[in-house]
Amino acid sequence: MKGRNQERYNVQARILKALAHPARLAMVDKLAGGERCVAELTDLIGCDISTISKHLFILRAAGIIESEKRGLSVYYRLRCPCIIQLLGCVEATMKEDVRKRLKVIKGRAG
Repeated sequence: MKGRNQERYNVQARILKALAHPARLAMVDKLAGGERCVAELTDLIGCDISTISKHLFILRAAGIIESEKRGLSVYYRLRCPCIIQLLGCVEATMKEDVRKRLKVIKGRAG
């Protein structure tokens, strides 16, 4: 791989790596319903505020979310809501994997 394709794959990998944590996936899922402040995400996710802030930093650095300061609060939202389609694809892959495994198990039992 060289040139433009390499850079494109590097950026794609950075975005996927940012998503590769259960708490960050949960945050993206919650933000799909609309913007949230750090306090709301802390309550929804169940981590302490410093951990939530670190995860938000990673998501923001990858370009997945953006923020807006209002008074003393910072609100976060998905930058590209289509990221939820990717998570839907992951769900479909999970379901297909379960179907395949069940088919193998049923084949052995029969």
